[in-house]
Amino acid sequence: MRIFSAVAGSALFLVVAPGVVAGLVPWLLTEHYRKPLAAAPGFVAACSFVVVGAAAVLLHAFARFALEGLGTPAPVAPTEKLVVGGVYRHVRNPMYVAVLSIILGQALLFSSWPVAIYGLIAAAAMVCFVKFYEEPTLASRYGVEYQAYRRAVPGWLPRLTPWRG
Repeated sequence: MRIFSAVAGSALFLVVAPGVVAGLVPWLLTEHYRKPLAAAPGFVAACSFVVVGAAAVLLHAFARFALEGLGTPAPVAPTEKLVVGGVYRHVRNPMYVAVLSIILGQALLFSSWPVAIYGLIAAAAMVCFVKFYEEPTLASRYGVEYQAYRRAVPGWLPRLTPWRG
């Protein structure tokens, strides 16, 4: 896949998947962000930092797929190479971790139980998708390279020091 196609496909998938999961659904659940913000001192700033930081990680992870992997996160247009650079040196599933962090940040920001419960459901769905589809697919596509990466880099809780694989 050419870089332009990979970037365009990744941008489209970013809008369709994380845009809906971490943006549209929480927006609807918070009555279009009309719920009052959290009242605890400093909480709005902290939650906003989480949401913005997670969004930056998400954008970085998508860029790595397009530029390093020459593909997209969409299963219909996968990467040509295993993506192990950047934030992927710390955690295998940075996109899912970022999306869940955005949802959690919004749940706390708006003190919204519906968004928190939605986040738990989304987390369960993501874990199942990774376990039953992504990991077997990556193992068959990249073999020993993926197995070494999987042994060295945690799936959900980032390691503090980057993997040097």
